[in-house]
Amino acid sequence: MDAYGGLRRDLLHDAFAYRPLPPMRTDGVITRRLPGRIREAAAWTPHAVVCFLAFLAMLFGYAGSLRGVGGGIAFLLSGLLVAVPVVVTLVRPIGAFWLSCAAIVITGLMGYHGSMTPWTPGSVFMHSTVLVVVALRTRPRVALGMWGVTFALGVMVGVARGRSDSFGTGVQMAFFYGMVLLVISVVHIRKDAERQVSAEKSVTAVERDRRTVLEERTNIARELHDVVAHHMSVVAIQAEAAPYRVENPPPELAQAFATIRENAVSALTELRRVLGVVRAEDYEAPDAPQPTLADLDGLLANVREAGLPVEKVVTGAVRELPQGVELSAYRIIQEALSNTLRHAPGAAARVEIGYVLGGLGLRVINGRPTTEAGPSQGSGHGITGMAERVAMLGGAMTAERTAEGGYEVTVFIPVAPAEPESTVDLAKGTEERA
Repeated sequence: MDAYGGLRRDLLHDAFAYRPLPPMRTDGVITRRLPGRIREAAAWTPHAVVCFLAFLAMLFGYAGSLRGVGGGIAFLLSGLLVAVPVVVTLVRPIGAFWLSCAAIVITGLMGYHGSMTPWTPGSVFMHSTVLVVVALRTRPRVALGMWGVTFALGVMVGVARGRSDSFGTGVQMAFFYGMVLLVISVVHIRKDAERQVSAEKSVTAVERDRRTVLEERTNIARELHDVVAHHMSVVAIQAEAAPYRVENPPPELAQAFATIRENAVSALTELRRVLGVVRAEDYEAPDAPQPTLADLDGLLANVREAGLPVEKVVTGAVRELPQGVELSAYRIIQEALSNTLRHAPGAAARVEIGYVLGGLGLRVINGRPTTEAGPSQGSGHGITGMAERVAMLGGAMTAERTAEGGYEVTVFIPVAPAEPESTVDLAKGTEERA
């Protein structure tokens, strides 16, 4: 009943709705290579084709003109009668189908005696063109409805003309039009399926990228757990030890330090609870502390053993950076070198580390691969992971191919100025005594 209601709405209620044929897309394999003006004109190719088919229908209409018409206005109208429905398909496709049916009735009842009566050469060509254009512009169920109407119309006009073979002729034409509409419907359904698959692929790609970002952020959170937990532990220890550094501290001061310690311990507890939620089932906590730039030489040695020639260049005054910055810088260099191993076999790499006043600069560049890369075993989202680490620290990153055919990753991570020496020494001394 839903299908019947939709077909009735398409063929009857909205039959003469204004639905102009949109211009053709010009980003195809052929059209995008055309010059500017010709490319703009190519967008109207479907309209030109329909108008040309209308001209051919008019010629066929003259070949089987109305009975007794030898020339003049009536002869002209006999050609326009079968040309107009074809042109109307450009703006009102379903209405053009009903106009074509009306033209079949007129030509079938009033003229042209032939073996295919009431189907004249002009009406056959006209109706075929209209059915093809309308089927391409509407749903497959509309094609089925048009086929049924066409079959019934041919039989009824043949009976009205007194043709004994009207049913047989109607069956022949129904088979012909049915094959035409079947091919068009299959093409239409295939295009719809391709569009649906393309849309689903786009949605899947977006979801996959979103999931990858979430996974990378989860990995970053796991790795930074030790860093954050260390600092929170230092805060708790210093808050507990601070009252003993002052003789007869005021009760308010002791209470304030106790509150600080309680909040630090509570924060550590919540941090472990959150880490337990985001931790995968097969996650294993690292046995060693998280790596820093001081461990970079070991990483480069392992990469060289894997077959990647790599050199390290350090500029600026080397200094100790926040642990989160050190860890992220180490992971970025590690991922960049891993990408070089996977995607640029035989190439040499260079790691540049620049200590500047406002932060830390990193540059990992590799040359052109000398052999073809095999199938990658990675997740394919290494750039995403590096970008997430840089964004977390408020830095900037670029990853692009070089003019020589290699690849370059450039990162800048801002770092706040170091604290005064007195404050740092006081904090270290408090931690040692605690």
